Parts: sequence; structure tokens; C-alpha cells
Amino acid sequence: QVQLVESGGGLVRAGDSLRLSCVASGRTITYGVGWFRQGPGKERDFVAAISWNAVSTFYSDNVKGRFTITRDNAKNTVALQMNSLKPEDTAIYFCAASTQPRTILTAARAANEYDYWGQGTQVTVSS
Repeated sequence: QVQLVESGGGLVRAGDSLRLSCVASGRTITYGVGWFRQGPGKERDFVAAISWNAVSTFYSDNVKGRFTITRDNAKNTVALQMNSLKPEDTAIYFCAASTQPRTILTAARAANEYDYWGQGTQVTVSS
């Protein structure tokens, strides 16, 4: 089993920045990590993903150039730096971890490639 705990959410104004963190613990080895978000009344959408070796990253079109995903395997932590936040970024942000070996080298964008999910952290961006 793996436990994922997100932190760093909050209430900010448009144009501000936030840094989300996802810390993993447990005995099961996981590889790729992704961030997803679910806005009010919306489905859960892909935001960003990173491979275990951090060489491969993917971003959704609506966050590309504003968000950056990084990881520190020594600390079992993946971070999502979010700059130039917009009201439409308001959502619950979830991190997810994959046990799929292919995510060692390749970041995964599909939710069904992830096996473990955190409880989420709320990000609210006011205009």
C-alpha cells in the first residue's frame, strides 16, 4: 500500500503563485506521479505528470508554461509549482502514483495508469 498526502493549497488572488507538494509513504514501489484536478461540477482532469527518472514530463495545454512539476526521489516528494494562477485553476488538486514500470522513463497522462491517489488539496483563485 502507498499513502499520498498533498499539501500547499490555499486561497490566492489571480496572478499569484502556489507550490503543492505530494509526499509518498508505504512499502509498495511506485514510479511515475501525476497531478490531476477537479473543479466545481467538473470531471477530474489531467494537469501534469513526471516519470520516475524525471526526464519525461507532460502538461495539459491550459497549464503549460505556468506550472512546473518536479520530484525529489530521496524525499519521496513531487512538487507542482503553479505560477500566474487564474480563477479557472480553482479546483481540488490530487496527486497520483503509478506502479507501471513504463512510467520509470515515461510520464503518464491517463488517470487509469495510476494506482494510488491522495485525498486532494483545495486551490481557490479569486479574480
